[in-house]
Amino acid sequence: MKYLAIDLGDSRTGIAISESGIIASGYETYKRVDMQKDLEHIAELVKQFKIDVVVFGLPLNMDGTKGDRVQKTYDFAEALKPLIDAKIDYEDERLTTVVAEEMLIDSGMRRDKRKKVIDKIAATIILQAYLDRQ
Repeated sequence: MKYLAIDLGDSRTGIAISESGIIASGYETYKRVDMQKDLEHIAELVKQFKIDVVVFGLPLNMDGTKGDRVQKTYDFAEALKPLIDAKIDYEDERLTTVVAEEMLIDSGMRRDKRKKVIDKIAATIILQAYLDRQ
């Protein structure tokens, strides 16, 4: 099984891939353009890597409730469904960006460089958590 994880943001989206189903690897931080181009980009990755499962990070509130960010994620996932031949699933993404930021700070990366990769790292954390649960 091959997996692709998406950490959907308003301006940037982190993407991670696992071709083994065991280890997640950061793929890219995609700068969003518009809904149609964003969907086409993700659909092309799904096709290119022959992805079986697309995992969206689900941005639940800290108390576990669903806010407007969760609805945006569901809406994007629903719009993606007809464009791909892969299962869509979700993984709780609470604190993944915080963990990613701490990892990058600990590695000594400067703030301007962290901003370029943090979403990709967060997507990797989301995907690895999902894979570990399987």
